[in-house]
Amino acid sequence: MAAFPIKSSPRVKSGRQYGAVRSAATPRDHNSARRVPEIFRKHPGRGYRHVLLARHVRAFLEILPQWEELSIGLNTILLAPARPLCDGFHRPGLVAICAQSRNLSQVVENDDYVRRHRDIFERLGVPIERVAEGHVLHFTEATLRAYQLLHILLHELGHHHDRMTTRCRRKASRGESFAELYARSHADHIWSKYFEVLPD
Repeated sequence: MAAFPIKSSPRVKSGRQYGAVRSAATPRDHNSARRVPEIFRKHPGRGYRHVLLARHVRAFLEILPQWEELSIGLNTILLAPARPLCDGFHRPGLVAICAQSRNLSQVVENDDYVRRHRDIFERLGVPIERVAEGHVLHFTEATLRAYQLLHILLHELGHHHDRMTTRCRRKASRGESFAELYARSHADHIWSKYFEVLPD
């Protein structure tokens, strides 16, 4: 028996079938070159949630110093699904903030992480509870949103800036210490302005 290709839902016009008309190839993903970065929000995953909306990110970007320069080469800001032990990540043209637990509390087993960020948690008013597993960070929607914008997003943007200011623009060669310093210096600069623009 001869085999024929079957189209599941052909377009029919006046009794005749027509193939799909495509004017452009579908990009591999949402991280394609753009004049200005777009904000995408993906499903957070079961048991997780996003406290950030696209409007929160846009309002935050408006108060960033030198945003026009920083956004060069940045195609996408992604509100990404949850990843184990991951607050955010970056890759060429993209920075991402990961969804967090639906109940907003984070169990952190890494004592060093809490030690290095304790001053930020205290400044935001995030209670830290010592438990057998490590520490529990008791966020509210407002404090988690502030932490994700004032530290996580700035940290990942620091990696992007690192990449874009190297000669080849392929690697963020100065690493975590550069991104951390970048996040802290920018956060200090806009801290009071953030709470004027994004009070909730």
